[in-house]
Amino acid sequence: MYARITIFSIPPERVDEGVELYRKSVLPDAKKQKGYCGDFLLFDPRTGKGNSITFWKSEKDALATEANLYYQEQLTKFLTFFVGPVIREGYDVYINTFAHFNKKKSTKKAKS
Repeated sequence: MYARITIFSIPPERVDEGVELYRKSVLPDAKKQKGYCGDFLLFDPRTGKGNSITFWKSEKDALATEANLYYQEQLTKFLTFFVGPVIREGYDVYINTFAHFNKKKSTKKAKS
């Protein structure tokens, strides 16, 4: 698993508006990307500092979203929000304790 972290700041008074845009626009588009596993959106509402952490099956899948311009299109949606530079970092996930990320899809039908 691979995690891409986007670090940014927005005006504190726009945090709720930014969260709503993320929920309505970014998440539906993310779910359409190959290898997408999940998302966290973190904010300090007092300062407007935020982090978006997206999880991917592999680094290759995350990088593909940059090559196909998906990532850049998502950032563009927030251009009027950002205060200062946006930083992108990527990491291999070594430990994951979130059960829903660990579940494997079963091809067998559950017994009733």
